[in-house]
Amino acid sequence: MASTWLITGATSGIGRLVTERALAAGAQVIAVGRRSDRLAELADHAPHGQVTAVTLDITAPEAERVLAEAVRTAGGLDVLVNNAGYGLFGAVEQIDGDKARALFDTNVLGNLTVLRATLPTLRASRGRIVQISSVNGQLAWASSGLYSASKAAVELASEALAHELAPTGAKVTIVEPGLFATEFATSLDVVPPSDAYAPTVGQFLARFSQLPASAFGNAESVADTIMAVAAMEQPPLRLAVGADSVEGIRESLRSRAAELDLWASFSPEPADQPA
Repeated sequence: MASTWLITGATSGIGRLVTERALAAGAQVIAVGRRSDRLAELADHAPHGQVTAVTLDITAPEAERVLAEAVRTAGGLDVLVNNAGYGLFGAVEQIDGDKARALFDTNVLGNLTVLRATLPTLRASRGRIVQISSVNGQLAWASSGLYSASKAAVELASEALAHELAPTGAKVTIVEPGLFATEFATSLDVVPPSDAYAPTVGQFLARFSQLPASAFGNAESVADTIMAVAAMEQPPLRLAVGADSVEGIRESLRSRAAELDLWASFSPEPADQPA
C-alpha cells in the first residue's frame, strides 16, 4: 500500500523538492503551504488524487484542526516532513518584539502545532518524523542569534520527542542542512545593524552577501537525504547535511568540549554521602 506523507512548506525550496520525490515514489502527499497557486501547480502535475493541497499558515488559530482533519480524511499518515519556517538575521538587541514573536510563532510554535495534529496517527503507524532544523540549530554566528535560538528549540524538543516516542516505534530525525541554494537563502529577513554592531553583525552579513554561488550546495542532495532517512528502519536522531554543516557542528562541539574541560573545576565534586 502506498505511504502517506504530510509536508509543510511544500511550495518551495527543500519542501517542494521532497514533495516531488515523494510523489514520484508513489506516495500520497498532503502538501501544506501558504501559496494556493503553487499548491495547485503541484496537484496539476501529479497523478489525479495523489496530492491533497492544504492552503494554510501553520501559525493560524485553526491550523491544528485543519491539519488533523486532513490526516483523518487521508486515512492515516506514515511520514511527516516538518519543514515550514523562515530566516531572520540581525543583532539580538535590534530585532524588535514583533519580529521575534513572528519568528518563534512559525519556527517553533508552528512546528509544535504540526506535531500535535499528526502525532496520534504517526504513533499508530510507527511512522517517521523528519524535523527540519539547520546548522544554526547547533551553533550561532553574529546575526543569527534569534534564528539559531528558534532552531535550537526545535532540536531539543525533537530530542525529547524521540525519547518519548521510543516505545511506540515511531522515529524522529533532525535534519541540519548547511548552506544550500534555495529560496530560503534569497528571501531572508535581515535587520541592518547599527554602528555599534557594524564590526560584528555588519561584517558577517557583508561577507555572506558576497559568497559565490559555489558556496551553496545543491538542494537536491538535502531532498535525497530526507527521502533516504524516511525509509530507514533505524534512522539517526541528528543528521548534518553538507560539508559546511558537518565541519561547523564538529568545530562547535570541539570548542564546547574544550571549554567544558577548562572550566570543569568550577563545578565541585559532590560531597560523600553518609553510609
